[in-house]
Amino acid sequence: LFLLIFLWTPSHFWALSLYKSEDYKKANIPMLPLISGTDKTKKNIFVYSLLMLMPVLSMYYFEMVTLYYFVLSSALTSYYIYLCYNLNEAKNQKKSNLLAKKIFTYSIMYLFFLFLFLLIDNIYQIWRKIKKIWLLLLPWLSLWFFYS
Repeated sequence: LFLLIFLWTPSHFWALSLYKSEDYKKANIPMLPLISGTDKTKKNIFVYSLLMLMPVLSMYYFEMVTLYYFVLSSALTSYYIYLCYNLNEAKNQKKSNLLAKKIFTYSIMYLFFLFLFLLIDNIYQIWRKIKKIWLLLLPWLSLWFFYS
């Protein structure tokens, strides 16, 4: 989870700094688009969006989550990568600003839904374990109630 947030943060804030670069320039705050340019910022956003696949895939690989979470999180991440790719390819400043704002907004919802799905997935896994234990204990409990 740490790696997920660690890789999510740069692309999230760089997207913000792209579409608010004039505000950062006026405030004299050195953000990546002002220091290295918008093209390098777009490329970095795209690279970090690709790196987001690593923690999503590894959680399923290490059996921390079920297939349900894997499918949902992969779909969310794929769309995030798609948006970042479109931003990287955008040549028009107006389109870049629109996509950067969309990425910034989506990234907030993306992280929220990843953690929501993770919570639901863990509740589901706990419920499955409790259900198995209950089914194992049920015959013994019925015998105990019958003979007591």
